[in-house]
Amino acid sequence: MSYIKENWFVGFKNRLLQEIARKAPGAMSLRPLLHRWRGVEMEKNVWIGYDAIIETAHPELVTIKEGAIISIQVLILAHFGGWERSVIIERNAFLGPRVIVLPNVVIGEGSVVAAASVVTQSVPPMTMVQGNPAKPLDQANPPT
Repeated sequence: MSYIKENWFVGFKNRLLQEIARKAPGAMSLRPLLHRWRGVEMEKNVWIGYDAIIETAHPELVTIKEGAIISIQVLILAHFGGWERSVIIERNAFLGPRVIVLPNVVIGEGSVVAAASVVTQSVPPMTMVQGNPAKPLDQANPPT
């Protein structure tokens, strides 16, 4: 019985902190802090937009690295239909407004996901993707 109570409390805490983070001010301060408290692995200088939802049931499956930008109303899912897979947002990646990221996806370093795209597969570094499902549009070549 204590296992059920403990799981209920953890689930309630995660969802409460998620709801507060959705509406709270502080895209680089309070929102990331609340998601860290929930269990999202998050490095410094992460920007989280208003009304973003980051994996409600298993926040520990999500990793967001330094300099990433999660725009308004982004939805990151790490479990869906019985899947429980990690989602990794690499350094300096940009997720546009209303992007949906599905389980088992890595958004590569410096990549850009255009607004309202649905990411079903991993995105290579320095690549811009768009659409449903998201497809590569262009790839940047870093200066040599």
